[in-house]
Amino acid sequence: MKKFLSVITALVLALSVSACGQSSGGTGAANAGSEANVGSGTLKLFNWGEYIGEDTIANFEEEYGVRVISDYFDSNEMMYTKLLAGEAYDVLVPSDYMIERLIAEDRLQPLDKSKITNFDNLCDNLKGLGYDPDNTYSIPYFWGSVGLVYNKNNVDRAELEEKGYNILRDEKYKGNIYIYDSERDAFMVAFKALGYSMNTEDENEINEAFEWLKSLNDTMEPAYVTDEVIDAMANGNKDIAVVYSGDAAYILEENEDMDFFMPNEGTNIWSDAMVIPANAENPELANEFINYILTYEPSLDNSLTVGYSSSNKEVLEELSGENGDFYGNTAYIPREGYEKDEIFHDNEVLKKKLSELWIKVKAAN
Repeated sequence: MKKFLSVITALVLALSVSACGQSSGGTGAANAGSEANVGSGTLKLFNWGEYIGEDTIANFEEEYGVRVISDYFDSNEMMYTKLLAGEAYDVLVPSDYMIERLIAEDRLQPLDKSKITNFDNLCDNLKGLGYDPDNTYSIPYFWGSVGLVYNKNNVDRAELEEKGYNILRDEKYKGNIYIYDSERDAFMVAFKALGYSMNTEDENEINEAFEWLKSLNDTMEPAYVTDEVIDAMANGNKDIAVVYSGDAAYILEENEDMDFFMPNEGTNIWSDAMVIPANAENPELANEFINYILTYEPSLDNSLTVGYSSSNKEVLEELSGENGDFYGNTAYIPREGYEKDEIFHDNEVLKKKLSELWIKVKAAN
């Protein structure tokens, strides 16, 4: 992930209409919930790299008189492997499909709802998501989508709307595209371009998606990237890139020639959420930390620093509203309720197959 560097301007209380409904009102200490009287203790946090506010950890430590030890992962699978190896963390921040697996395998403990007093601060559309319909185990942290960042000087928006993901195979952009080096995201693009679900198990559909990606690889000279796509597109190195929305928000702020588009064929609307592992050594402090993150100040710090959509409804509305830091940034808020958008479901068999096919796709690159 990429830190979103921003000068915090004067934040206004006038809130715009947004994807998560009306704000509940109140900021700062008014939303704090339980008193900061946990006392001494240590919280072990396992999170994505560069995925938290610049001051959030320090402020939590000072307010609660505790110590936070942060460890970092770069994929859900890496996090899962360390958990299986017996590593004990108090709070994890995995993605939706991985939470689905962790719940099914009884690797999480229920949240202490008596301590999650700031639950109502959540965006309404992030409550009761399919992988945890009663929020028994998880509280959303960030959410976002996957789409195309493009150079407005070289790519016509009307052409994007007409071709969608298939613009990635238009040979006039040969040598001028970035593809995220991830079988999950790459096959999502192919499945959606072909009109299929990104969770399909149909062998014919999977093979069609493989051929779609192989054709792209063989004809378009794509560059396969991970986080380096952020600075590359901010510098205008290529015309089109598959990018996560929070990274896209940063790119758009850095380069006014860039814009963001979510194709009409649909995309992945994802969420990362805070959970407590079954083997957590300090679940009491873990619940307090999760509740703290739901408050205004840390949520604001997180979103301004990282650039992803806040799960706190007031922060989301404020940052995207008039005079907000992300006002007019088309990547900041994912669209909501579009029938062709999906979330990934846990399917280890499908993931293994796609991983094998992805290696074959790139073999000639």
